[in-house]
Amino acid sequence: MTRILKLVVILCICSTSFAQKGVSKINGISFVSNRSSVDISHINPVKKVEANYAAVMPFGFISLENPSEVRYNHNRQWYGETKEGGRNYIGKLHTNNIQVMLKPHIWIRHGQYTGHLTMQTEEAWKQLEDSYRGFILDYAKLAQEEQVAIFSIGVELEQFVANRPQYWKDLIKEIRAIYKGKLTYSSNWDEYSRVPFWDQLDFIGIDSYFPVSESQTPTVQEVQDGLQRWKGEMNAFSQVHKKQILFTEWGYRSIDFAGKEPWATSREEGKVNLEAQANATKAVFETFWKEDWFAGGFVWKWFIHHDQVGGPENNRFTPQNKPAEAVIQSYYEKY
Repeated sequence: MTRILKLVVILCICSTSFAQKGVSKINGISFVSNRSSVDISHINPVKKVEANYAAVMPFGFISLENPSEVRYNHNRQWYGETKEGGRNYIGKLHTNNIQVMLKPHIWIRHGQYTGHLTMQTEEAWKQLEDSYRGFILDYAKLAQEEQVAIFSIGVELEQFVANRPQYWKDLIKEIRAIYKGKLTYSSNWDEYSRVPFWDQLDFIGIDSYFPVSESQTPTVQEVQDGLQRWKGEMNAFSQVHKKQILFTEWGYRSIDFAGKEPWATSREEGKVNLEAQANATKAVFETFWKEDWFAGGFVWKWFIHHDQVGGPENNRFTPQNKPAEAVIQSYYEKY
């Protein structure tokens, strides 16, 4: 073998090795807004779990009395829910080499589901459209100013999207004129196949709360089996639209029957089941993270005061200070 040919072979081997080792995913956490600003003490646990992305989530609010108006950046909001707070969170994450998805949410008073948001008159629809446009374009400007990697144009607004598709298509063009990064929309798990504007975006965003198991403590294999139907459908959908799937939210509560209705957020007491959460979490990694059509995802949810949340008595979504946190770290290290 000639010296030149040997060099080519070595370069090929090195390139292949680098490509395999360099395979990466969006390994994200959903960084919950708080009353306070953040500093390095709040970022270190994110780094420790090997997350390379965080979702920053400011909020706009809709009242039942005036459902066509989105109110935001007012003095009754928590600091982290405001534009100023969002800028603080983004800056601290960026300083520590953690990329950001800016993901503005809407909260309807009394916790009504945003997917049911609908207006009764054309006038009310126009008012809602104008109000939401102001809200989301303001945050698109923040996303551009802070050079965030991904911007979500909405979160679980099924009826708003279904009733006003042209508005959303036009709104995306307005956002594109302001923000030059990657765009997605955070659709609910049972909504994504009906969203009409995926071809205008960069990722197919899904809040992944698919039902996967009826068991009290599902095994890893049970959850993997339960995910197969949804995996096949998402894979096919991804191929049709030539876009990667991104889990804009995903996770399981540490509770009995965690895989039965993963979207359930009722604060009623339920028996803590750390094993169910850890098994379901591992199954998601084993099912999706090796797939080329899958971009990654953002674990729901991660609180900034790490040492004060989660733990063995907590039955909520956070994996913090539970076995599921170690599962996430092990896979985030791998990818």
